[in-house]
Amino acid sequence: MTEKKHFCCPIDATISLIGGKYKTKILWNLVNQTLRFNELQKIVHHATPKMLTQQLRELERDGLITRTVYPVVPPKTEYELTSFGLSLYPILDAMCEWGKDYMAEDAPVELGEAVSQ
Repeated sequence: MTEKKHFCCPIDATISLIGGKYKTKILWNLVNQTLRFNELQKIVHHATPKMLTQQLRELERDGLITRTVYPVVPPKTEYELTSFGLSLYPILDAMCEWGKDYMAEDAPVELGEAVSQ
């Protein structure tokens, strides 16, 4: 994990760790399981291999996941949450529940108006 950054706002601190385009999806899918790169690529199928690698490296750098490389041919690399990464579970779970509720109802009028302008 790199040197801890200083923030004035706790929301900024959280977003700095999980705010990447695919980071929350990666973290959510690593809860209670270890996945290989190809498995993650199938889950995050819109991400290019380069983008997925970048997101994984950032999560590893920030201490949220660990990467284990096995010296076999072909190379085998596995990713799993650290205890620090697992501490995000309540946040990810709340986001999932909020998203389910949002998807179950029509979009708010304000959102529709903002999109159409």
